Order: sequence, then C-alpha cells, then structure tokens
Amino acid sequence: MALYKLIRSRRKTIAITVGRDGTAAVRAPLHASKAQIDKAIRDAAPWIEKQRAKMEAEARRAEAAGALGEDELKALSKAMKTALAVKLPVFAARVGVAYGRVTVRCQRSKWGSCSAKGNLNFNCLLMLAPEAVLDYVIVHELCHRKHMDHSKEFWAEVERACPGYKAQKKWLKDNGGTLMRRANG
Repeated sequence: MALYKLIRSRRKTIAITVGRDGTAAVRAPLHASKAQIDKAIRDAAPWIEKQRAKMEAEARRAEAAGALGEDELKALSKAMKTALAVKLPVFAARVGVAYGRVTVRCQRSKWGSCSAKGNLNFNCLLMLAPEAVLDYVIVHELCHRKHMDHSKEFWAEVERACPGYKAQKKWLKDNGGTLMRRANG
C-alpha cells in the first residue's frame, strides 16, 4: 500500500478517503496507534485501489469529453437559473415546503445544498446530466426543508416526491465525477 496523508483530530473513528488525484487520506483519533491506523489502511486497501481506478476512469472520460471553458460554464449557469425558475415552484409545492434564496455555482464536489434558513444552492453542471437527475437533486434539497439529515424519514420523503430516485442517485454516483472534472480539471 502506498503512503497516505495522516490527519489526526478529535474524532472517534478512523476514516479513509481518496482524493481526485488518487491520494489516500486517513483521518484518525488523537489516541489511535500507528498499528491501528496501519491495519485500517491494510483492511481498506482493496477499496482504496477501486477508488483510484474509478478516479482514473473519470479523468479519462472527462478528457475525452473535453474541458468546459468559462463561456460554456456561464451558459450552463444561465440555463440552470432558467430551469430552476420553472422547476423549483413545482417541486416545492409537491414536497410542501417554501425556500429562500437560490444560488447557482460551479462546484467541485456538491450537486446542491440547503441551508438551515432554507437557502438553496445548485451546481450548474447538473445541466449536463439527464433532466431526471436534475429533478432528483431539486427534490433532494427541498426535502431537506423537512429533514436536515439523511434519515429514513428524509429518504421516504424523497421517494414520495420523486419515485424511482435511486436510479438518478446512481447516475450521479457513476457519472458525476466525470462532469465535475470537465469543469475543474
């Protein structure tokens, strides 16, 4: 197993992530021993290699599709604002919630977010995804107006408002990294 970046903090468990560049990061409790950390890395080695392969495949697909220029990103943002102006009121009524300010950005790692005040944020790159995926992300964020977590109740609300959402969620998991790489290198 290759070297990894170790980050110690006041956490209770060891967590391992793999960055877009393939670098493994280990977040460990202050009290975790080197032996515990090494074991966690050994146990996670197959998963780490799978993540690295996924990152390499995303990079190849993004390169083949071509990087998005500033003008293209601006056009995607404009298109997203237009789509949200139509879709948000419809889905908010379906979920039965109100929302605050709406922002569109080109983000490196998130498709959307919902603040405690009900402000919504969406990634303009969703305009490159199938429309059903955009609809799922809108519903997902609106459902956070009822449940600010990912509890069973939250997912039940998403399913009620967006039946079959799991296919859209899977599409994002399988293809989202490639879309983000096209904008963010």
